[in-house]
Amino acid sequence: MKRQTQESKKNNLRVYIGSTLFFLYIIVSTVIFGPIILLCVILPFEVRYKLSKLWVKWLLAVLKVTCGLSYSIEGIENILQDQPCVVLCKHQSAWETVALRLFLPRQTAVLKKSLTWIPIGGWALATLKPIAIDRKNQREALKMLIEQGTQRLQEGLFVIVFPEGTRAAPGENKKFNAGGAMLAQKSGYPVLPIAHNAGEFWPRNSFLKYPGVIKVKIGPIISVKGKKAKEINEEAAAWIKKAMEEISQAQ
Repeated sequence: MKRQTQESKKNNLRVYIGSTLFFLYIIVSTVIFGPIILLCVILPFEVRYKLSKLWVKWLLAVLKVTCGLSYSIEGIENILQDQPCVVLCKHQSAWETVALRLFLPRQTAVLKKSLTWIPIGGWALATLKPIAIDRKNQREALKMLIEQGTQRLQEGLFVIVFPEGTRAAPGENKKFNAGGAMLAQKSGYPVLPIAHNAGEFWPRNSFLKYPGVIKVKIGPIISVKGKKAKEINEEAAAWIKKAMEEISQAQ
């Protein structure tokens, strides 16, 4: 897979200053929005959700200004506003964990339970109906994913699953865990596959963010009717792999 151009990979002064300013904004905005969302715990979920979406909207706007990093989307027409889906998304960066909130309908995500223990930001996250699982207990985690995931889908929320489990470096293809596909198969809700190259610009475990345009490809809905979880998983994985190759070739 191709990487960024050499120009965009340079760790120049702009990259360091921009990344520092963006980091400071994350801290300040979390300190502001976190307590507000927590105080709204007695209000309807919709209020807290709109506040979290506003936080993400401003976050990505500041990311564009400070780091020169934006995004473009292909396949937005594949999103059915009145049809909740199990979203199986490529996982390369922290970017997609927040950005999906902007261009997908109301949603929740499967995440590590430990993230909800982080002061302020994590506590606020815990009020947004996440499916917080303990990865150390895989059997219990799968049970929780299917039970809570089905409930969230029935409530009209999209359920986002990162089937690779952890962030993969650009060009790396990790095996897809079957949990998301099992949720789709058992609940009867369709799958929406998503590919992107955010890791090229916002690398995993990196403080630095590089200028450029993150490419997002949203695939056609995958029907789960009459299919086994393994078939669903393989179909989604194949589409995402092909889409990642197309994104790479277009760079």
